[in-house]
Amino acid sequence: MTAAAPIDPKYVSLLWAGPDQAEAIAALHKQLFDPPWDEAGIRALLDHPASTAFVAMVGNPKTAAGFVMAQLAADEGEILSVGVAKEWQRKGIGRRLIDGLARAMARAEVKHVFLEVAADNAAALALYRRLGFTENGRRKGYYERKGAPAVDAVKLTLKV
Repeated sequence: MTAAAPIDPKYVSLLWAGPDQAEAIAALHKQLFDPPWDEAGIRALLDHPASTAFVAMVGNPKTAAGFVMAQLAADEGEILSVGVAKEWQRKGIGRRLIDGLARAMARAEVKHVFLEVAADNAAALALYRRLGFTENGRRKGYYERKGAPAVDAVKLTLKV
């Protein structure tokens, strides 16, 4: 099986996400994560002055295909959640979201971006490493899984 070709960038729009995007992000989060974050929690996060987020829009009419949500504190940023709808994965949208966020953080004079990812999420780990993130620790058994052993969180850092 060959990897899907990246989607042509002219067909993907990255939009700043505010509280008005909470419903679309919550719907994506529900598809991708268990337990998902609810719309009210996402709306509150997006409404916080220290948050920054993007939604990747594709198609005609435009629909949300991915998101990234982060918070800034002084010269540090933390990616809280990132996801791409299953039908749009491996097409370059995750890379576009992280690149867009990194550019926004650099403009905000952020020096380092942090995130955590499940140790068994090989695709995400490969993407983050290609983007320049380096491992700086682990949280043992951080992600609990229904009917399966807990999985470590890999702590990653990107120098912006």
